[in-house]
Amino acid sequence: MTISNSNSPLARREALANRLEQLTRMIEIRSVEDRIQKLFAEGHVRGSTHLASGQEAVSVGIARSIDPDDIVTCTYRGHGHALALGVTPAGVIGEICGRVIGCAGGLGGSMHLVEPEVGLLPTAAIIGAGLPIACGAAMAARARGKDRIAVSIFGDGSANIGAFHEALNFAAIRKLPVVFVCENNLYGEYTRIQLSTPVEDIAIRATSYNMPGVIVDGQDADKVAEAMAAAVARARRGEGPTLIEMKTYRYSGHSRSDPATYRPAGELDAWLKRDPIDIFASRLIEEGVLAAGGLEPLKAETREAVERATAEVLESPAPDLGEILSHIGAHSAGGDQRWNFWSR
Repeated sequence: MTISNSNSPLARREALANRLEQLTRMIEIRSVEDRIQKLFAEGHVRGSTHLASGQEAVSVGIARSIDPDDIVTCTYRGHGHALALGVTPAGVIGEICGRVIGCAGGLGGSMHLVEPEVGLLPTAAIIGAGLPIACGAAMAARARGKDRIAVSIFGDGSANIGAFHEALNFAAIRKLPVVFVCENNLYGEYTRIQLSTPVEDIAIRATSYNMPGVIVDGQDADKVAEAMAAAVARARRGEGPTLIEMKTYRYSGHSRSDPATYRPAGELDAWLKRDPIDIFASRLIEEGVLAAGGLEPLKAETREAVERATAEVLESPAPDLGEILSHIGAHSAGGDQRWNFWSR
């Protein structure tokens, strides 16, 4: 039994030092997203959902490379990042289903997950919104003398908007402790990257800002962690930001309504052969951490835990209208300091 079943986000985060827990968390992310699809079909989810099955190595590789005191911004496709950083399955599923057990009390929904205890700023529905916010978090840390970095996780589509240039330029000029992570899953919504981006590798854009640009196999959690560790160390030394491009793939369409019929024949099958969970499990078997034949029982155990969390969510009520002003950290609004990231 792993510590993934803990109700403490911080304990879940610290558990990622364990190799088997890293694999378990990847399986958990996949299992939660599979369950979210079913909950949507069953009418428990209002609005849409944006899943990232196939990108689990990026989430876990990042989370195991940074400290809980560091700040993370990411996009609406952020369920996996929230789980990897330490948010519980009930916290994620509950938020998506609009129940008070959710990580934001059921007030934010699928695209607005948050957990101050492990540094996760509210995920954003606006494309690229987290890029300049990460710069602000890094500036705040420096001004307050904190040994804290910021990580901004965004999609390949975000690399074509103004905030991308503004944030990278600003961070480079001021040598801010930021790691910019582009999850290049080949598609911006329904558009293949070659139709929207004139360069094959987004990482080469880093040269325009005089910062390192690194290309990583986003299906390999260890390679993700290795690249992150180098970028994080550089940021903590005061040497400035890094742009990391994670080459990865989402198995599903852009959202629940997208059947992804625009993908070339055979593309999905080719990526399924490089599944991040299978890659990492094979490595753990070679290392003697996971027994041969141990993957399927671990998957079954994790799915059962997710089912228990789902049952807990469905028993939880929806938030009362009187809670609409809760989960606010601003002093001017009489906010709860738990939600004030800048007071940490």
